Amino acid sequence: MKIHLIGAGEVGSHMAFRLSGDGHDIVLIEQNESRAQELEGLLDARVMVGDGCSPGFLAESGVGECELFLALTSCNNANLVSSSMAKQLGAQKTICRVHPSLQREEWMFNFRQEFHVDHLFSSERLSAIELAKFICNPASVVVEEIARGKIELQQIEVDPSSKVIGKTLRDLQPPDGVRIAAITRDGQSFIPNADSTLHADDRLTLFGEPRKLRDLTQMFQPKRQTPSAQNVVIFGGGEYGYSLAQMLQSWNCRTRIFEKNRDRAQILADSLEHTRVINADATSLLELEEEQVGQADFFVAASTNDEDNVMTCLQAHNLGTKHCLTLIHRADYADAISSNGEHLGILAAVSPREAVRLDLVRYVTSDRYHLFKHLDEGDIIEMAVPAHSKIVGLPMREINWPAGTVVVALVDEKHAVVPGGEDVLEPGQNLYAMVAPESLKQLVKLVTKK
Repeated sequence: MKIHLIGAGEVGSHMAFRLSGDGHDIVLIEQNESRAQELEGLLDARVMVGDGCSPGFLAESGVGECELFLALTSCNNANLVSSSMAKQLGAQKTICRVHPSLQREEWMFNFRQEFHVDHLFSSERLSAIELAKFICNPASVVVEEIARGKIELQQIEVDPSSKVIGKTLRDLQPPDGVRIAAITRDGQSFIPNADSTLHADDRLTLFGEPRKLRDLTQMFQPKRQTPSAQNVVIFGGGEYGYSLAQMLQSWNCRTRIFEKNRDRAQILADSLEHTRVINADATSLLELEEEQVGQADFFVAASTNDEDNVMTCLQAHNLGTKHCLTLIHRADYADAISSNGEHLGILAAVSPREAVRLDLVRYVTSDRYHLFKHLDEGDIIEMAVPAHSKIVGLPMREINWPAGTVVVALVDEKHAVVPGGEDVLEPGQNLYAMVAPESLKQLVKLVTKK
């Protein structure tokens, strides 16, 4: 695939190394000459020194022929402008990195539409999502979000003590907006119908609104219900910690956040309604003891300093915190810590660079769809519904979907739903479906055929 990247910082260089290693045709544009020269000898890619916001330079780089354009600098303006120019010069797909504060303003201004950007993301928000998965859904095998968290994918196993065992899905009557897309039993997966019966140790693949899923999963794992709120402590009130605290406000969590900078702490206190902000240094053992961090369910180290993150996790673990999570900005260090986390008392280490790669890799395809998530039960794909599609305007129940296919979400600029039989397919929507490998071509043909 022909891919252009703008910016060779931590995120950009990590993506360039991974994509070039996978055999893609990479053009990396970097304004800093010494940085570009350093990477040129290490990357199997064309490295160019220049201004990614110059239309002349972009045209010279061949951006009009690229299939994917990634604007990955640390500057909002540079990324938005270069993405807009690249699109108008002929780039097929444009992806733009932004600051999380800009993402929070999307409800006021449609940046994607105005700047011709196909996908906006922030590394801080993606990292916070990865951390939140462990806190909000401790009983789930897999958790992913769709449409900025409006719909969630969870995989959960049916506990032998559950009262749902022996019941059919018809008896269960899952709420509207929730779909049990697959059941895996004894290593074999199948798409259930209303008469399918639930067995002990079944692994269920669920899609739905997060709050509805949370209520439903308690039926499947009654022993793991948490009647009281999760007690969460966050170290670091920068954008990583702030984004995480915002997410946790809508969940059953009692959240405290340590921030040693007084001005920043005041900003957090004014912005976070249900989070207690502590103006103190969490690297101090005395401060952790005074705040009784040892009684917390989760301690999350979310500062920009890897060493401080690891050390505060070790201190929290020694004080008695049940679970510790940490950000590690070097992806290779994150893997090492996650592999040895049991010995260190760290449940998981999240790398912002790797969180970005996992989010963007679904766009690295020349096909008419994006791979959203690979599961043993099937691939979850995302594809745009073209205006000319012959199934546009039809209710879901009237469409002859291929065997082995479950449509799990319909998403547009304002709404995201797990569709029912009466929902109508509209042009411009993004369709998410879980599909067996042998049915993929049939599904793509059905959605895109005139």
